[in-house]
Amino acid sequence: MNEERINRLKGAGIDVSDALERFMGNEGMMEKFLKKFLADQNYQKLCDALDGEDFEAALAASHTLKGVSGNLSMTVLNGLLTEQVKAFRSGDNDKAKAMMPEIDKSYRAVVDAINE
Repeated sequence: MNEERINRLKGAGIDVSDALERFMGNEGMMEKFLKKFLADQNYQKLCDALDGEDFEAALAASHTLKGVSGNLSMTVLNGLLTEQVKAFRSGDNDKAKAMMPEIDKSYRAVVDAINE
């Protein structure tokens, strides 16, 4: 992984050093799992559930995405999703829904960095 790639991933809120540590320094495996993240459907499930005011399904999708983003050291996205899950669990669905523009921005930054 070259310095430019590392900087792009860091710029999107991914702790590359931490992620590499999780993958025991195996850059190829890390890249493989970053690409798998692109196929994960939980972000779309979260958006669809919120559009349909299905907060139980939204919580499930947000919680799953939180776990995936945490495992891949996507610290910014993971932090936002952690807060959203807390809001859902406390019954503050309006707050959880209001977080979506910020979550969307972070999610798009991660996707763009992976794709570059």
